[in-house]
Amino acid sequence: MSGDEIEQGDKLTPADFDGVTSNRHCTDIICTLLLWIMWLSMTGLGIYAYQNGDYRLILYPLDYAGNVCGTDYGNVDMTEYPYLFYVNDFSGGVCVKECPIIEEKADPYTLVTYDGLYQTNNSFVTTDQIAVADYSKANNSLTCTQELCYPDPSDPQSAYNSYGVNKGQGFAWFALDSYEVLWRCVVRDEAKEALYAVAKTNETEDTTSAADVFADAIIPENQVTEAFKGGSTFFVNLYGDLWLARYYILGIGFGASLILGFIYCFLLRIPGVLALMVWASIFMSIAIFCVAGWYAGETTKEWAEADPPTFTEDEIKYATYGSYVLYGIGGLLALLFLFMRKRIQLAIGCVKETSKAIITMPIIILFPVFQALGFMCFMIVWTVYAVNLASMGEFSTVSVTAGPISISVRTFEFSDFVKQCGWYLLFCFFWSGQFILAMGEIVFAMSVSKWYFCRDKDEIGNRTVISSVFTSMWYHSGTAAFGSLLIAIIKMIRSFIAYMQKKAEEMDSSIAKAILCCFQCCFWCMEKCMKFLNKNAYIQTAIFGTAFCTSAKEAFFLILRNAMRIASITYVSGGVMFVGKVFITSMTTGLAYIAMVQEIGDEMYSTIGPLCFVADEEMFDDDQMYAQGALKTWVISIVLMLNTSE
Repeated sequence: MSGDEIEQGDKLTPADFDGVTSNRHCTDIICTLLLWIMWLSMTGLGIYAYQNGDYRLILYPLDYAGNVCGTDYGNVDMTEYPYLFYVNDFSGGVCVKECPIIEEKADPYTLVTYDGLYQTNNSFVTTDQIAVADYSKANNSLTCTQELCYPDPSDPQSAYNSYGVNKGQGFAWFALDSYEVLWRCVVRDEAKEALYAVAKTNETEDTTSAADVFADAIIPENQVTEAFKGGSTFFVNLYGDLWLARYYILGIGFGASLILGFIYCFLLRIPGVLALMVWASIFMSIAIFCVAGWYAGETTKEWAEADPPTFTEDEIKYATYGSYVLYGIGGLLALLFLFMRKRIQLAIGCVKETSKAIITMPIIILFPVFQALGFMCFMIVWTVYAVNLASMGEFSTVSVTAGPISISVRTFEFSDFVKQCGWYLLFCFFWSGQFILAMGEIVFAMSVSKWYFCRDKDEIGNRTVISSVFTSMWYHSGTAAFGSLLIAIIKMIRSFIAYMQKKAEEMDSSIAKAILCCFQCCFWCMEKCMKFLNKNAYIQTAIFGTAFCTSAKEAFFLILRNAMRIASITYVSGGVMFVGKVFITSMTTGLAYIAMVQEIGDEMYSTIGPLCFVADEEMFDDDQMYAQGALKTWVISIVLMLNTSE
């Protein structure tokens, strides 16, 4: 036994231990300096990007000729034409004054082309309804003729299969009813259905159209995904619904859930109502799913009995299946809570002790809000830097021959320097975000430790939390920087592996995809283990004031000596957290559904997308969310975009 430890039964206690140490010194100063150097260099990069980039290239839509709609960027002034109407599936479009609003939903005899409108004698849309910018001086402008775009002026199917329209892969497209989302004209589903009813050929027919020639020419195997080639309807509907329901997502998904979370925490801190709240939350969570299943079943009955029918048989069938799923979830939750009843009782005991600390230091509940505000301030600055950096590219036009015409497809290319800056900016995001989280963990650990190891609890109060904030920032910001740096490095490795997975997917290499997937899983596990070790290291730092390496070593051996105890406490305390998440998620999702159905139900394609986003965001952390693509990886989309031109 070492000289600075004394034996008490089977316990080892530092000889001079008398609660949380007050004899502190600055820990891991080098990491603090590195963090500041990173922030200063990020600021320098941001200033450089601001001076040499133009955010309008990213924020506002660009037409097929490289003009920015709604601005005077470039050689053509498009100030009076702020909206982009897409002409083909390759993001080629033209700037228009207003997104077309057509009461008849579709005019199959009017085409919006790279050079304005082309109309037959049967068209009924006026040029005032669709005012297209002047593209007569554009280098790659294409003009519709009867031979290219409308071989039979009385037959929309001939236009649909023509070289000009090319099934959505040409330089012209039909005039359709639309609505605006971020200055982009999104075609309504009803308009597409109305068009396809008169213009689309029978899919069972063995026809070879210009679209086949065009697809073979433009797709040298792997440069365009299936979604890019024409299957983007789902994502257009999804993001359109998310934009339409944005206020409900922010107001209910974030605001209401925050209020419910605070109410839940405040009620749980009262020992007298703790057990009642937990079990009531359990029964209400089960009841909410059962009631939702009943409501969905009744709604499908109304849909089925409606005359004339307002929903298709498939929609009614899927809604019925949805009601069964809700009933099933309610039943599974009932069985799960039944088998977990003893562990829930034990978790209630743990929360009772935690509630005492919250009662003594109520201001600690507000700390995550200030932490989130700090992260939001960083995100505003970082986003400005990232957007300006992403605009530092060069326009290039790729011409693809399909039959007698050549279609211009706009691309955005980046230099190696800009790509490297993008990776560095992503690293800054990871390190800064993890640093903010680490500082919060140290503050929480220090506050609770001071309460726990204090003999006289009357000395503890809100001032304890405030003093812990200043003590942690002054003495242990370096330790937080050290731990967060390790997580940021792992995240960068995972991001690079994700980039390589994307390349392997493009090359269709099964072996490379399997190997990279294994690497991704290994580093995911490493990140989880490192986060768990960091959290316990921060607790050691909060109590003893030691540097990161010493704290991590002590935390590691502490975990080894008490593996079963720590596993049990982590499991049962997570039980109450799980109940709270299920309760808050069920309430917010239910409120969001009722509000959206009552207010904007008729305008949306489906409420499923926004509701899934609300529930996913409430139940899971950023690295555990089920959202994929742009919903989850928007913070790294800059880097991916910078590298797609390789």
